[in-house]
Amino acid sequence: MLVALLGGYTTWANLHPVRLNASIEIQASPEEVWEVLTDFSAYPQWNPFMTSAQVTSPGGRLEKGARLRIVLHDASGDMTFTPEVLTDLPGTELRWLGKVGPGWIADGEHRFAIEQIRPGRVRLTQSERFTGVAVPFAQDMLKSNTLPQFHAMNKALAQRAEQLHR
Repeated sequence: MLVALLGGYTTWANLHPVRLNASIEIQASPEEVWEVLTDFSAYPQWNPFMTSAQVTSPGGRLEKGARLRIVLHDASGDMTFTPEVLTDLPGTELRWLGKVGPGWIADGEHRFAIEQIRPGRVRLTQSERFTGVAVPFAQDMLKSNTLPQFHAMNKALAQRAEQLHR
């Protein structure tokens, strides 16, 4: 009976993800936004949320399958995780999957989408889809601590990209 309950809860938790979403319009080209987004060595200079990021895979290239090491900062403190890049489409999309534990405790699929609105103007959308058995218990913290950091990062990225655009 306990196994069935745990299995049912695990299924339910994975079918009811917590989603965070934050968008901003930026006066820059998709390439300029991509340049800022993927210049991980500059993150400590401007990024209030992802205060450190690097590619740790052999060769050090940002590409599908690469491993990253990212330090996140929010109201609860710092957290380091090592996601795997799922999508690397320059000027369009960067997406990775981070896991806590063996993969069913808490997974976060993070996505940056760059959409050109008109020449010289884009919409950057940063989103994350959280699944796993621990996620329902962390839902309020994610919305109150992490979502504001999405907005802060988007704003800082926009300022940096618009400086490049000038």
